[in-house]
Amino acid sequence: MMGLSLIRLTISLALLSPAISQNLASDPGRSGAALEIVHLYNDLYPQTIAVSATGRKFSNYARSLDPTNIAYTVAELVTNTTERAYPSAEINSPPGGAINYTTNPPTGANYPNYFIGVQSVVIDPADRLWILDTGRAATPEGVNVPSTPGGPKLIGIDLTNDSIFRTILFPPTVAYSDSYLNDIRFDLRPAVTASGKGIAYITDSSQEGRNGIVIVDLGTGESWRHLDNTPEVRAERGFLPFIWGEVVYSLPPPGQIINYAGNFGADGIALSADGETLFWSAVGSRTLYSIPTERLRDRSPTSEILAEASVVSRGQKGISDGLETDSNGLIYAGNFEDNAISVYNPANGTVQVFARDPTIAWTDSLAVAADGYVYFTENQLWRTAAYYPGTDRRVKPYVLYRAKCPGNGTKVNLQ
Repeated sequence: MMGLSLIRLTISLALLSPAISQNLASDPGRSGAALEIVHLYNDLYPQTIAVSATGRKFSNYARSLDPTNIAYTVAELVTNTTERAYPSAEINSPPGGAINYTTNPPTGANYPNYFIGVQSVVIDPADRLWILDTGRAATPEGVNVPSTPGGPKLIGIDLTNDSIFRTILFPPTVAYSDSYLNDIRFDLRPAVTASGKGIAYITDSSQEGRNGIVIVDLGTGESWRHLDNTPEVRAERGFLPFIWGEVVYSLPPPGQIINYAGNFGADGIALSADGETLFWSAVGSRTLYSIPTERLRDRSPTSEILAEASVVSRGQKGISDGLETDSNGLIYAGNFEDNAISVYNPANGTVQVFARDPTIAWTDSLAVAADGYVYFTENQLWRTAAYYPGTDRRVKPYVLYRAKCPGNGTKVNLQ
């Protein structure tokens, strides 16, 4: 009888006139800020976007997320469909490749003067490009090899002459061999460090190891960790995303078992407009957290106790990868499950939809530029072979969008 009832219901719905059907409520799919396509990636697989004050644009192509990202791991966007290795093809091509197969197991190459596996590119308030190298890369089978000292590093480039002015190597006590240094933000105000050269904050989103926040004195080159593997920087147990109507499970390399896809720890990171608060979120969580930056800069004997006691939950904002701030203090975040970019307003604690579009899904990174636009990349990460059903379902081109910041918002200028 149940089967007959379902058949009758199906027939009844099919016989509804178009006029009646058109009155049914449905999801409009698009709302909020107008999106502009800035660049189409038809070649390698991109992650982050950086936009200089003069409009130059740069992206990275992580070798740990796609083993075919061989030709380069950092590029400048030349036209709206082409890129070229930056600052040179040579520095993007370590001798013998990004993986050292003479070790057992294979490891990331330890060249301090070459890019191994870059995960983030960011323009600082002084309009310099910084390149964050994880020191890791994936084998053709998808195994992300551990790093070795010399691989994990932070490289600063002067855009007036495209030359490297600073290389900071991370010691293995800060960048563990299974760390994944993910994203970075800068505060160049002289008063925040004794060196007077500013500071950087980095997320470690490792899927295999400990998560946390890495802090770097840009003057001395010293680095240290805080919130090391505390619950707020880790993915939530059993976290399961839903994107484009699909349940997303992780499909690890051969020999391992299917797991929850939301196993990236602290990933997106953003500084408040005044530099006094750091915001972050794990991909494997819908919660936004914050901490006073003075707690992260503190290296006293009880600094970790004070840091852990200072973490604040700002509530839920959806599933995000990258985060970004504008001069009005708004925190931009992807919202995978709602095909949207959302904004969190620290002034009143609310979250609002900024832009919504069916083509928005995995917003990997966002960057607010001096032109008053927020730029963001869409790269279909959950459709790579690393996720169930284990086949590469990405469809090129990947997309770089931009949208006008509300209230004349622009890039934060902490210097």
